[in-house]
Amino acid sequence: MEMGERIKERRLAMNFTQEELAQKLGLQKSAIAKYENGRVENIKRSVISKMADILECTPSYLMGWESISNEEIGGTFQENIQKLLPKKHGVLIKVLGRVAAGIPIEAVEDVIDNEEISEALAKTGDFFALQIHGDSMEPRMCEGDVVIVRQQNDAESGDIVIAMINGDDATCKRLRKYRDGIELISNNPAYKPMFFSNEDIINKPVKIIGKVVELRGKF
Repeated sequence: MEMGERIKERRLAMNFTQEELAQKLGLQKSAIAKYENGRVENIKRSVISKMADILECTPSYLMGWESISNEEIGGTFQENIQKLLPKKHGVLIKVLGRVAAGIPIEAVEDVIDNEEISEALAKTGDFFALQIHGDSMEPRMCEGDVVIVRQQNDAESGDIVIAMINGDDATCKRLRKYRDGIELISNNPAYKPMFFSNEDIINKPVKIIGKVVELRGKF
C-alpha cells in the first residue's frame, strides 16, 4: 500500500474529510488531495509526524517503512520517502558539450551527461540536450545551463533554435524570419542580431538543427 493510500485509509477510519484533516494540519485541502493521489515530491518530517498524531498511527505506518527491506532503509528522510512514491518513467537523452558541423547528432562523442525527458515528450520526435556556453543568451540562459532540443531543420519565427553558422559549432539563438532572410538574436543586448539573407543561408551555410523546448538551469 502506497503512502497516499495509507493516509486516506486512516483519514476515513477517523471519519475526517480532506478539508477537516487539512485544517488540523494548517494546510490547504488541495495538499491532502495531492498526498492521497501520490503527487507529492517532498513532504516535511513535521507534517508526517503531526499527521500521524491526528490519525492515531505512527509515522512509520503512514510511510510504509515496514514494507521496505532493512537493506533499503538507512538513507535520508527524503530518500526513504522517494522509495514509497510512484515511480516516474522517462527517457534518457544525451547532454552534448558541443555539436560540430558535419557530424550527425547520434555520432557526436562529446557526451558530458544525461537528462531525462517524459515518455510523452519523447514520442514527439528525436531529442538531444546541449550545454550552453558563453553569455550571449543571458540573463535567461547562463553558462553551464542545459537546453532540451527537438531535432528539426526549421522553426517558427520567435522560437529559440540551435543553428550552425559557417560550419562552426552549434549556437543557441532566437529565430526571427523575414521574407529576404533570417535573424539570429541573442538575449544579451551586448550582442547585435545576426542577419543572413536567403543567399547567405545557402552559401555560408546557415542551418537550423533543432528547436529548444525546455531550459534546465544548473547551479
